[in-house]
Amino acid sequence: MMKLTAVNNSKKAIIGIVAGYMFAFYMLSLALITLPLSFAYAAWSGVGTMLTAIIGFAVFKEEIRPTTVAGIILLIIGLILMRV
Repeated sequence: MMKLTAVNNSKKAIIGIVAGYMFAFYMLSLALITLPLSFAYAAWSGVGTMLTAIIGFAVFKEEIRPTTVAGIILLIIGLILMRV
């Protein structure tokens, strides 16, 4: 949604940003009930980064670079290692 506000000043995009942040922080607060802070925050930021990259590829036709794919794989491996 932030990328859409850079192209045009759409009120729908701004509302989407606010709603997205509210939803993300609400889900993080629910995760903190059962997960340790270190893992919950790492998962929240890692999954957010991964989803942002995937949306960039799918919606905005951004270039898929091998280093980006490797970074996403490393995020997933890191989260798995934190839980083991």
